[in-house]
Amino acid sequence: MSASPIRLLIADDHPFFRDGLRVLLEATPDTQTVGEATDSDEVVILAAELQPDVILMDLRMPGLGGIEATRKILEKTPETGVLVVTMVEDDDSVFAAMRAGARGYLLKGADKDETLAAIRAVARGEAVFGPGIARRLTRYFSEGSPGPKTVRAPRNVFPELTDREREILALIAAGKNNAEISQTLFLSLKTVRNYVSNIFAKLQVADRAQAIVRARDAGLSQDNGKEPSAP
Repeated sequence: MSASPIRLLIADDHPFFRDGLRVLLEATPDTQTVGEATDSDEVVILAAELQPDVILMDLRMPGLGGIEATRKILEKTPETGVLVVTMVEDDDSVFAAMRAGARGYLLKGADKDETLAAIRAVARGEAVFGPGIARRLTRYFSEGSPGPKTVRAPRNVFPELTDREREILALIAAGKNNAEISQTLFLSLKTVRNYVSNIFAKLQVADRAQAIVRARDAGLSQDNGKEPSAP
């Protein structure tokens, strides 16, 4: 008896790319497309409803963005394999995807055989990266680089905040404005604003300056010399 096909959810806001993937997967006996999402909010909903084996995730989508969508999906269904398929190949994006829990990172220029091999590897629970991405990772680790610099917030500081809220508070304390936080964490500006509002409410502070004082008093971040930005 043959094994069940790999159930796939495609998440990409470009119809042409979704159509191309669907045609490829329909012509492949061991894969089955179970759904398509056109933005990152939709993929979170469909992932919970459809329980796919593998999600083909674009990074630059409307809504939360592919990185935050990956994080939310894997919080609820960690057994789901997320394969990032994107045009974005900068180092920050690669490491952000890894931190979010993606099992693979493939560029959209990959050929049919490479794409199918990556899908099958992720479905088996393996980590897979395209040749160009693999070279980046090898270079980083061989040079002893920890990857993109991010501010990490210890969990015993402000326990009323979520891990993501502590991370954002640390970036606020480091002097970053909302747009910079959005770029650093691959979140939409609206999502960052919502997080910042929640942080202010939980800490019972009126503005960014007060939040920075609270964070720095708690030792959450080192002052990098920047003035507090407007909320």
